[in-house]
Amino acid sequence: MIRHIIHLCAYGIFVVAANAQAAEIKVAVASNFANTLKEIAVEFQRDTGHQLAITPGATGKFYAQISNGAPFDVFLSADDETPRKLAQEGKAIAASQFTYAIGRLALWSPSPDLVDKNADILKTDKFKYIAIANAKVAPYGQAAVQTMQKLGVLSKIEPRVVQGESIAQTFQFVSTGNAQLGFVALSQIFENGKIKIGSAWIVPEEMHEQLKQDAVVLQSCKNTSACQALMDYLKSEKIKKMMSSYGYK
Repeated sequence: MIRHIIHLCAYGIFVVAANAQAAEIKVAVASNFANTLKEIAVEFQRDTGHQLAITPGATGKFYAQISNGAPFDVFLSADDETPRKLAQEGKAIAASQFTYAIGRLALWSPSPDLVDKNADILKTDKFKYIAIANAKVAPYGQAAVQTMQKLGVLSKIEPRVVQGESIAQTFQFVSTGNAQLGFVALSQIFENGKIKIGSAWIVPEEMHEQLKQDAVVLQSCKNTSACQALMDYLKSEKIKKMMSSYGYK
C-alpha cells in the first residue's frame, strides 16, 4: 500500500514537472503556411506539451513589427532573405536559421474550366480581375510578377491586377469571386496530392526565384529550449511528410 502511494506520488510529481516545462511559443508565420502550421501545432503539442500561439501575416509586415520590438519567439518567413536580415540586425539568432519549406506558386480559379494547363487564359480577355499578393511585402507576390514578366503578359494584365496585402487576402479575393483568378500559394488549394477545387496551373519553378521559406528563432524568445524544440520538430520526417501533402518541398 505504501509502495503504491509512493508510486502515485512519483507519477504526480512527473506530471507536474512535465506541465511546468511546457511553454507557449509565439510564432509569426507567413500566411501561406498558416493552415499547415495549425495542423503541425496539434501534433507538436501532443508530442512535446508545448503550445503554439500562431499569428499569420505578410513577411514584409512581420519584418517591420519584429524590428520595432513585437514579442514573437519564432519567425516562419515566406523567404530566406528576411530572417537573414533580422539576424544581421541582431533581432534573430543567426545559427538557428534553416529552410523549413520550399513553396510553390499556382494560378488558380474556383471555376473548373477557366485556368488551362499552359496558362493561356492570361493572354485573353476572359477575366475582369486577377489577384496577386503585394509584391513589396509578400514573396509570393514577387514570384507572381516575375512569372507574368516571363510570360510577357505583365503590361497587358497590369490594369486588371488587384493586390492583397498577404497571400491569404489574395486567396480570399479569388475564392469570393472578387477576382476571377489569381496567383496563390499551391498549399492553399492543394491537399493529399491534388487540387481541392476549381482549375489551376502549377507554375514551373524556373518561372520565378525559388520560394525558399526559412525559419529563425528571435532574440526575444524567452524559452530557448521550447523554441529549439519547435525548430527540431519542423525538421523531422513526420512533419516533412505532412508538408509535402500540402505541396511543399
